[in-house]
Amino acid sequence: MRLVRPAIERQMEHEAYVEEWETDRMTPSSFHLGGYKSYEAYLTSLHKRERGEGKWLPSTNYMLVDDQDVVVALVDIRHALNRHLLNVGGHIGYSTRPSKRGKGYATIVLAEALKKCKALQIDRVLVTCNLSNTASARVIEKNGGVEAEHYVESDGNVVRRFWIDNGE
Repeated sequence: MRLVRPAIERQMEHEAYVEEWETDRMTPSSFHLGGYKSYEAYLTSLHKRERGEGKWLPSTNYMLVDDQDVVVALVDIRHALNRHLLNVGGHIGYSTRPSKRGKGYATIVLAEALKKCKALQIDRVLVTCNLSNTASARVIEKNGGVEAEHYVESDGNVVRRFWIDNGE
């Protein structure tokens, strides 16, 4: 298992990953491919987003690939928090490929993301999940997450918020 950056060489795997999602709300949203004329256009847009251009805060995106170069999980690491991310998104957004769920990949991708956060000197990391996503809550707790107060979105969705001490 290793983290790799999105690149043209990963286009087919990325597209296959996205096809497995049965909802329009892909997590992390930075990996959604809708609305782009080409994969190159997506990568250009992603790099602008990662630099914090426009409405975005700086972030770094990775794909977790297995030994056969199959993308099994995705992660978006936000370098800072604004009000929205403090309530809903946190520092780390991740997902596991639907066909690969239940195999421990979410635990691995979050652990690897925490290492990247440490390198970015993010010592206190916020990770969130919806109240109904008990599997994600278990993954966060396995990685040291301590639950804080919930946040209720305007549509009534309850977001669970966990802090992970990522310092020395």
